Amino acid sequence: MRVIKIKTLLEFWQREPAAQAELQAWYAEAKEADWQTPAELKMQFGNASILKGQRVVFNICGNKYRLVVRINYPFRVIYIRFIGTHAEYDRIDVETV
Repeated sequence: MRVIKIKTLLEFWQREPAAQAELQAWYAEAKEADWQTPAELKMQFGNASILKGQRVVFNICGNKYRLVVRINYPFRVIYIRFIGTHAEYDRIDVETV
């Protein structure tokens, strides 16, 4: 998979250093993945939440942080839409970020 807006992750872990190792691990797994369907993603990331609009929410650091992405499965592209604390996540509309 190709991950778009990796800079968003870099900026976030500069602000929240505790998230760096897990976000780097997520990125390494995601870029090596070849998910063709949400079901295939769930096989690898069982705690991910599949939403409508090709959105997926990943729990980072035991749900302390939330990562929202949009995935274009046919083109194998992941667009990072949001990364933040659980409290910040609660204030967004996940379907429009």
